[in-house]
Amino acid sequence: MAEKLAPEKRHGFFHGDQKVFEWDQTLEEVNIYITLPPNVPNKKLFYCNIDSKHIEVGIKGSSPYLNHDLTCPVKTDSSFWTLEDDTMHITLQKREKGQTWSSPIVGQGQLDPYTADLEQKRLMLQRFQEENPGFDFSQAQFSGYCPDPRTFMGGIRSV
Repeated sequence: MAEKLAPEKRHGFFHGDQKVFEWDQTLEEVNIYITLPPNVPNKKLFYCNIDSKHIEVGIKGSSPYLNHDLTCPVKTDSSFWTLEDDTMHITLQKREKGQTWSSPIVGQGQLDPYTADLEQKRLMLQRFQEENPGFDFSQAQFSGYCPDPRTFMGGIRSV
């Protein structure tokens, strides 16, 4: 049932017509997906440095492709990156579980207010599912204001 509450699609960050990266998030992590350029013969030349509030991605010997501050701090000891076929997959472990990120990097590719609200609601339902594993919240909907998934306490109450 938790799979039903997973991100349905990735958000894209574009510079002009060029896709810089795609990303999605769960309660605990933000995932960034960067399509690797096809003209680099040795994949060992790619690198990614993840600091608590900063990320740098590039090809050794060239200017960084990304060199930006992160929107929110991450746990560096459990954040990592891998190369999968033609994609660099970066997993950033959120320092604050449940925090809704509007974008992985500061000032770039912010979600519009409607999409940000949908993300917060999806993360809240994911939190409900985690705290109440016997129930299926995949079809649940919020009417009105959705609480912040980080600060929600207590689970579901019957009236």
